[in-house]
This record gives sequence, structure tokens and C-alpha cells, in this order.
Amino acid sequence: MLRAIVIGGGMAGMLAAAAVSHAVDDVIIIERDELPDGPRPRKGLPQARHIHILMAGGADAIEDLLPGSIDRWLAEGAHRHRLTSGMVALSPEGWYRRWRPTHYLVTSSRDLLDHVVRSQTLKNHRIQVLPGRQVTGLLGSRSRVSGITLSRITGIGADEEMTANLVIDASGRGSRAATWLADLGITDIPEHTLDTGLTYATRIYRAHRGAESIPVINVMADPRSPGPGQAAALAPIEDGQWIVSLGGTRGGEPTDNPEDFTRFALDLRHPLIGQIISRAHPLTDVAITRSTHNRRRYFEKTGTWPEGFIALGDAIATFNPVYGQGMSVAAQGAQALRRELNRTGDVRSVGLSRRVQRAAAGPVDAAWALATAQDIHYTDAHGQAPTWQDRIVSAFTSRLSRTATGSFFMATAMTDVTTMRKGATRLARPSVLGAALLGPLRPPLTEPPLTERERIVLQLKPDNERQNV
Repeated sequence: MLRAIVIGGGMAGMLAAAAVSHAVDDVIIIERDELPDGPRPRKGLPQARHIHILMAGGADAIEDLLPGSIDRWLAEGAHRHRLTSGMVALSPEGWYRRWRPTHYLVTSSRDLLDHVVRSQTLKNHRIQVLPGRQVTGLLGSRSRVSGITLSRITGIGADEEMTANLVIDASGRGSRAATWLADLGITDIPEHTLDTGLTYATRIYRAHRGAESIPVINVMADPRSPGPGQAAALAPIEDGQWIVSLGGTRGGEPTDNPEDFTRFALDLRHPLIGQIISRAHPLTDVAITRSTHNRRRYFEKTGTWPEGFIALGDAIATFNPVYGQGMSVAAQGAQALRRELNRTGDVRSVGLSRRVQRAAAGPVDAAWALATAQDIHYTDAHGQAPTWQDRIVSAFTSRLSRTATGSFFMATAMTDVTTMRKGATRLARPSVLGAALLGPLRPPLTEPPLTERERIVLQLKPDNERQNV
């Protein structure tokens, strides 16, 4: 009997289980906690309280692995926003125009996103969850992993061993994969970190009547401005609610004081989100999260990689959540696993783990480049100093973004990459480089590109200098 073990019952773990299930007889998901049976908070996932945006590339991957997921989300209250028409965004280079739709993204609570993926996955009779356990190590050697050792969370009883043909670490930010591999003699894993000290603060509000399905609104920080970076985003979620997240880097963090929440949003580069929530009714207190650093483990670059072991999702890389990439990277990593299994047809295939690890690094690299290209500019960012290559990429990304504020062609190219439907090489094509040299074709907007109806339902005062967009 062929068996796969998946470490972690979050989104990455469920998607990995779905990806491998057709190639084995049995998939066992090892999970510390009891998983909820509905769209409710999952213990051990504090970041779930904050805004989550699922990019088109990630949603496409989940739909490929678990057909019907998008319809389930929408039926249960999620929102599908067409891009770029369904977003009002102030970039470091200025307001983006709302061009005709070419892409999309999905917004809802993280609890709903997880619930649908979990319920879709666990319909498969080959997949079972073993809760209340934690993995303590890997069985095998530096050339092949043959299973895991695990213990009960309660601490009662001795450690157990469980064998498997394939072990997948999808345990998230707290992954101990590097330690487990070191115990097997694999210690040459390069790692890169970049920490801006970002703090997230989030509240949920009751949406104004008629404004339950407004565009996503995003006021980004400008990392090149002196002082800390501060930002905010507002998105509609299920049950006629808005979720609003504030972010501030080291020295400019939001607090958990409800009285400070609106004031912080009003003091941003543009007060739009503060103006909206100042007239809205809050439904929750302020939730705070501080674990937001970028960390990249280059598993694919090790000299030796064991057969029978794969790391996916946040176990490979974590990103500043302001860029909304984590779920999509995890989904595309699981999709890479499915593709390799379809090609080889056997989880015991020689070299499978190395090929999957390299394939999963593709979407990670693209997301990492986009996140760090901005974050390296924060003066109080901690971590490895940016290289001259990093600075070139950052300057190039800024040029592309400025062009995208007034060019449909460039906005589409950048949205291809930011929604993770295309890799970063999309931006190196001659046509894109030529457009970047030419620059924006329209003058910059000085006010957010809201429609008359949106201003009314958002209870905003008329803007006498509103521009045609």
C-alpha cells in the first residue's frame, strides 16, 4: 500500500493532500489541533483575522486541484472582483486607473476560504486527518526519508513512528524542516530574511447599505519616503461586512486601541479608507499580528535532497502579507506536485522530490522578487543587506509601476505577474521594456478613481475636482 503523509492541516496541507491523493492509497494529514467543521477560526492561525486576498493564479490552481471551489466560495458569500476595474489602488507611484477587466481576485474571510478547501479535500475517502499530534522528526537518511516520528500534543505516551512513501511538510511559518533535515545530515540550506517590522491591525465593519460589493480599496505605503511605511486595505467579505487592515513598519505601527484605528487610516498618504470607516459601524475589536517577516529557504539549492520528502507553502517561504501572495504560492506549489505526479505516475519515482522542490520554487521566486523589491527600501528593515541586483530589480519594478498608472498595456502585464498568472519573466519581454522606456501614456490621477454611485454608497462628500477616468 502506498502512503503519503502531509504535515499540517491548513490550506497548504489540504491542497498538498488533494494533489497527491490520486497517486497513493492513503493520505494522512498530521495536525496539532482539532479542525473546525465550518467557516470558523482555526487555532494556530492568528493571521487569519486579517485581510486575505486570493489572487487569480492561486484561485485558478485551487480550482484545478479541487473543481467547484470558486463557485462554493461565491455561494457562501465571497466576492469575485474583476481587475483592474474592481480595485481602487494608490501605489507608491500614484493612483492606478481602473481599466477594462482582464483578471480577477477573490475576497472573503480566511475562515471561509479555508473551510471550502478543507471540505472539498476531505470528501476524498483516501484522505484522513490525525489531530492532536506533532511531528518530532523524520525517519530515514540524507538520501531517503521513509516516514516521521510524532508525539501527542498532550505529552501522554511515547513517540510513535509512521512510515510513508512520501512526506510533505506543509506546516507553515513554524516549519522545522531545516532542523529535521540537519538531523539527517543535510545542513547546506541557504536562507534569506528581510523583516520590516510590519505590524498588522484589523477590524471588521458593517458595510453601508448598498455598499456590500464595493471594489477592493488599497492605499499602499511608499517605501522610498522618509520614515516608516504605513498602509491600509478595505475589502468586502461575506455577510454584508467589510474587513479593514492597517499596516505599519518599524516605528510606525498601528496599535490595538480602537480610538487610534480610524485616526491611523486618516493620516495615510490619502485619507480615503479613514473617511469611509469613520462613518461605518465596527463589529469587532482590533486584532494585532506582528509575525510578518519575509523568509526564503532555498531547499532546491542543496547539494543533497532526500527522496520521499517535499516542503511546500510557508515551509519554503513566508512573505510580507501586504502583498497577498502566500495562499497563491501554496496552491501553485501543490499544483506543481500534481503535475510531476501525473508525469511520472509513481510517488516512488527516482528524483520526484527534487523535481517538485525545484518546480515549487518558481512561484516562490516570483513572489519573493515582488515583495522584497519594495521592502528593501524601508530604512529600518532588518536582514541581509540588499545586493546591487536587488536594487536594480527594485528600480525596474518602480518604473513599471509608474508606467502602469497611465498605460493599459503595462497595467495588464503587471497584473499578469501580481495575480500570479504569469511568472516574473513576463516583465522582461521586449514589448514591456519598450513600454517602460516610453512611460505612462496618460497624466497622473490626483484623486481616487471612484464612480458617482460608489461615492454615494460610501457616503463620501462630492469631489469638485473629480477626474474622468
